[in-house]
Amino acid sequence: MIMKTIPFKDPKFKSAYKKVLNRLNLGDGGLDTLVQGILNDVQKRGDRAVIEYTHQFDRLKLKPTEIRVTKKEIKDAYKEADPEVIESLKFAAKRITDFHQRQKQEGWSVKNKGIYLGQRVHPLEAVGLYVPGGKAAYPSSVLMNAIPAIVAGVPRLAITTPIPEGLCNPYCLIAADLVGVDEVYRVGGVQAVGALAYGTKAIPKVDKIVGPGNKYVAAAKRLVYGLVDIDMVAGPSELLIIADADANPAYLASDLISQAEHDEEAVVIFLSTSAKLVTSVMKAMEKQLKTLPRKKIAQTALKKNGVAFIVPNLNEAAKMSNEIAPEHLSVFTKKPFQVLKKLTNAGSIFLGEDTPQSLGDYVAGPNHVLPTGGTARFSSPLSVDDFVRKSSVISYTRNALKRDGDHLIRIAEVEGLTAHANMVRIRVKNNA
Repeated sequence: MIMKTIPFKDPKFKSAYKKVLNRLNLGDGGLDTLVQGILNDVQKRGDRAVIEYTHQFDRLKLKPTEIRVTKKEIKDAYKEADPEVIESLKFAAKRITDFHQRQKQEGWSVKNKGIYLGQRVHPLEAVGLYVPGGKAAYPSSVLMNAIPAIVAGVPRLAITTPIPEGLCNPYCLIAADLVGVDEVYRVGGVQAVGALAYGTKAIPKVDKIVGPGNKYVAAAKRLVYGLVDIDMVAGPSELLIIADADANPAYLASDLISQAEHDEEAVVIFLSTSAKLVTSVMKAMEKQLKTLPRKKIAQTALKKNGVAFIVPNLNEAAKMSNEIAPEHLSVFTKKPFQVLKKLTNAGSIFLGEDTPQSLGDYVAGPNHVLPTGGTARFSSPLSVDDFVRKSSVISYTRNALKRDGDHLIRIAEVEGLTAHANMVRIRVKNNA
């Protein structure tokens, strides 16, 4: 069996569903201890520690002057690249920019009877963009992390990305160049997060760190939170599909496999109203897996974290989906927009059989940095909002203070904060 199949009335249903709901794993004490040790070392020794860990984990020897990628290296990347791929990256960048431009907020203010109230919106000063590397390189992650920050107006963006054995992916450098980012560092892992959070001679500190990474990077981001802000603690990639009896098995199989090929920890959940369809999808998956280069990775993920639940109706499927709160949610039904009305918790939703989830990864426009592990119940995709800070503005005239003052005094005294009440009395009562 490719992945577990469990009917709604099966005695195993409850335990299997509970496992899905509790899939979020924030690490363990041993992992945190290891990661905190590296972070402490980077904070203490700076670039020396960054260089040593990069040699240890990425088999790359660096001098302090080699930590940052040069402008010449970025320019030379174009010589190695396929021009058609560059055009596709430009196409994706435009789509992503257009989408995120719509998220931009302006400040506002109101005046009423001597009271001025407002909100100011300012971009963050400096943001670190973590771009995964190693087994694969992801120029799309460069675009997805950088563009909303650029739209927000962040003046300084710094990319860190692991470059094992010094083999730098040209498309990541080109993606950075296309959006105007030339501060790129050839370091990754915990040491990169530490450098961005604490600052070193070669890598100045930032105010926020965004971008996905492995469990060590996720733990490092969580541990430096407070010193800097972070976007989210990202877990393994995940996909949930809702399908009725008329869905195309081959399409469903391709989408489920595409998520499983990310890595061995990927989570794949299939909710269908048809047992017959589930059987057909499993057969289609077996056929498609035979030609997949990352077959072993996908099979491991499907066996470990893949499950198909056969549900009585679409209402139950929508209810379960909202409880699971998946990163990616695809709807393969006759009337997907009718199902959409019942869906509330998901990072990104894909409607209809002609909307493969990979559109969201690359060219549709919405961000592909999404909440995982059920955190879509209370968090959102990476957006322009993640790269701004807001300040409230308040100004009262003396007459306005007199009108509101008695209310303030009563509340402050109930809370036992007499000095708060006196702040008003000294201005109003003594200057009546």
